[in-house]
Amino acid sequence: MPSLRVGPDPRSGDVPPDRPKPAGVDRVITALSYWWAASPLILLTPVIAFAMGFPEVREEFGRAFGAAALGSAVVAPAAGSVVALIGHRRQARRRFLVMGVVSGVPVLFFWVFGVLLAECPDGRHC
Repeated sequence: MPSLRVGPDPRSGDVPPDRPKPAGVDRVITALSYWWAASPLILLTPVIAFAMGFPEVREEFGRAFGAAALGSAVVAPAAGSVVALIGHRRQARRRFLVMGVVSGVPVLFFWVFGVLLAECPDGRHC
């Protein structure tokens, strides 16, 4: 009579090495990677529309597109890191770490020069 063994649940992310890993995690990682890669295009869409002769797009939707690009540059690497951690994807975790660092540089640049130094444009202490 064969014995009944209790093994790891494949839905929890603890997949034994002899079984293939679930493809759903890979799809989510790919979607988050594409979303992050599209953030510069989202940021430049109002500028492109303005250059093509549609100034009202830049005036009305410029801030919304900027906020969406900033949000996708920050949220996609963070969410991807969590998904890669849960799905035990070491290479994807490294990729999302690099994405976070690359996204952090312009976000920090915008925050320092656009928000903090905009309050004191003449350079004096406020």
